[in-house]
Amino acid sequence: MRLTTLLLASLPLWAEAPPALRLVEWERGVAVEPRAHPDRTMFLWFYEWNMFEAMSPGEHTQGNWKLARRVGPDGGSAVVTGPGLRLEMKVVPDGAELTVEVTNRSGHDWPELAAIIPCWNPGQQPGADPTKRAPLNVIFADDGRDKTFFVSGRGLETLDSRAIHFHQQFRPLLDRLSPQGKFVFSNKWPTSEVNAATGILIRESADQAWVTGIGWEDCLSVQGHNPWACMHASVRVGPLKRGEKKTVRGRVYLFPGSRNDCLKRWRQAFPAASRDLSFFLRRLRTLDHLPELEDSHTAMPSTWDRSGGN
Repeated sequence: MRLTTLLLASLPLWAEAPPALRLVEWERGVAVEPRAHPDRTMFLWFYEWNMFEAMSPGEHTQGNWKLARRVGPDGGSAVVTGPGLRLEMKVVPDGAELTVEVTNRSGHDWPELAAIIPCWNPGQQPGADPTKRAPLNVIFADDGRDKTFFVSGRGLETLDSRAIHFHQQFRPLLDRLSPQGKFVFSNKWPTSEVNAATGILIRESADQAWVTGIGWEDCLSVQGHNPWACMHASVRVGPLKRGEKKTVRGRVYLFPGSRNDCLKRWRQAFPAASRDLSFFLRRLRTLDHLPELEDSHTAMPSTWDRSGGN
């Protein structure tokens, strides 16, 4: 009996516990499903919108979600592909790692502000009007608009409207493009005066037991609370000349925890994207913010020997 026990103890453990999350193919992209809590499934619509000449000419054009999708047999990975576009997803304990590769196959160069917008959302009731609010996962719907957060220069702030918060790094470019912050999408997404300091949106569940989020290391804007109760963090794909490629990494989060837990993990995963440059950037919004210099005289001593000794 003792020998049998020792032999069993020495055998490798072939059957490991499956990961807590799995990826599932969905009609508009890929869903992230907690195996033990399918009612908390979140959905990645890839992708919904183009901004500032990305993919197609125009300030704001419709994206393309009718793309080829392939989910691995174990639900641990997924790939979405289309013309000039590839999204790879890999399950990790608290969500999924995202990698987007974009190739400019259009007939024009894309400017620095060019971006695409995937839609991270709680799903939609089957058969519902897609232009109306009918969330499938009500736990993450945030009907009160008090459980969704973005990061400003002051820290976590509530995202309580449909206003768009541009990343502080690109606000000077946007102000030159439109000093009043008026764009073709401003009727639905008015420009907020409060800038985003990093490219993540975070939402706590109705019972505040779980948290979800989406973020990109190179992000133009964050925005939410559209008809699909969604969260938009835009992937900045510019500047990109015709024929060139760009790769951007991101994350979706879905785990038991709080908004602070999610932000901490984001900062650990993308420290460079989380550096707070808000004070410096605020000082450079206009020439008026440059330091004032008094009249002065500058002289540089020289060792030049006019007698020819050098």
